[in-house]
Amino acid sequence: MKKILMLCLALMMGVGMCAAQKAADKKTVTTVFTTDIDCEHCVKKIMNNVPSLGKGVKDVKVDLPTKEVTVVYDSTKNSDENIVKGFASIKVKAEPKKAGAKK
Repeated sequence: MKKILMLCLALMMGVGMCAAQKAADKKTVTTVFTTDIDCEHCVKKIMNNVPSLGKGVKDVKVDLPTKEVTVVYDSTKNSDENIVKGFASIKVKAEPKKAGAKK
């Protein structure tokens, strides 16, 4: 009887953890921003000032040749508009890349 009870408890915990992970995944947003950066100094300025982009920022990747910055953040704590304001605070012009936009 104890084995069955422990098995059921372990199964319930596993299901709960999976549901919690799915809920966390829905809150994470990845947005690509087109920017006006043109040198390695600009890249360093962004990477050294990630907290300026706002709360909930989990990852920032800068691609200098395409002038794009990819930001992964928690949508319950931040938004694209706030991140654009964060870029402006470090004097970088940015806007979310339009879906389907071509170079």
